[in-house]
Amino acid sequence: MEEGVALKRTIARGFKQGLDTSWTLGKIVFPVTVAVTILQYTPILPWFINLLAPVMQIIGLPGEAAMPLVLGNALNLYAAIGAIVSFEFTVKEVFIMAMMLSFSHNLFIESTVASRVGVSWWIISGIRLFLALFSAFMINLLWSGGSEPAQYGLIASTDVALSGWGEIFLHGVTTATIAVIQLSLVIFPLMLAMQFLRESGWLTKLSTMFAPFTRFLGMRENTSFTLVTGLAIGLAFGAGVMIQAVKEDGVSRKDMMLALIFLVTCHAVVEDTVIFIPLGIPVWPLLAIRFVMAVIITISVAFVWRRIEERRRREISYEH
Repeated sequence: MEEGVALKRTIARGFKQGLDTSWTLGKIVFPVTVAVTILQYTPILPWFINLLAPVMQIIGLPGEAAMPLVLGNALNLYAAIGAIVSFEFTVKEVFIMAMMLSFSHNLFIESTVASRVGVSWWIISGIRLFLALFSAFMINLLWSGGSEPAQYGLIASTDVALSGWGEIFLHGVTTATIAVIQLSLVIFPLMLAMQFLRESGWLTKLSTMFAPFTRFLGMRENTSFTLVTGLAIGLAFGAGVMIQAVKEDGVSRKDMMLALIFLVTCHAVVEDTVIFIPLGIPVWPLLAIRFVMAVIITISVAFVWRRIEERRRREISYEH
């Protein structure tokens, strides 16, 4: 009897956390999705794409590549892939775009949601854009192959033909509503699972299991669940767990920042990697480069942070 009551209370608490987190993230996702979806049907997006076209040559891409890159950053990877298959690109060009989009996609929503844990939106977006441009430049510089035409398999572009601002606005609202519902469908079971793991003691065991990796990155063990969630599901959902972890698990500001930096570089590793398989490009390098870059950047920031803390402690001891 007592176990049943305890289980109901756990579910109730998890449900409440899911509701609170879904509301927090939904307030960001809905308006941003509506705005960006409507924007793609205005002259602003084509103008911005034409503006970026000359820059594409620096990273080894034709002007047409601006379309999937802008759509991928403004919307999501699916929109980017729909644009990619609308043009004829080489394997190298598709690989460069896939690498860039792996680092930088769904920029407005994911970066805004992640910024709710206390890091500036501009810092998060800046890191992602820098990694995207840097990786593209290096791939174009170091890889001499991939000149054959890319084979896209069975996937095709899925443009939505709309007429009139009423249909465009309705499409934006519909897209945003679906996005929030999908978000909630993931957040609710995730919060329930997190609450169950916390109260049953499994969260402590999970943290212990991943302790060597989190310590290697410069974080404490209680950051493990956030890292695993972000790696498996995505930055936005990882941020949702992170927001709750700060409240419930006492995750420090330093560990929160380091976890976010890691997830900014490498998140949703399964979905964001598998989605590029139909484009006929090698996908394992995508995953390997993202993971290695995430580890290097996180360790570097942790090292600098630790040095700053040590210097401050020495200054305080000298003053005393």
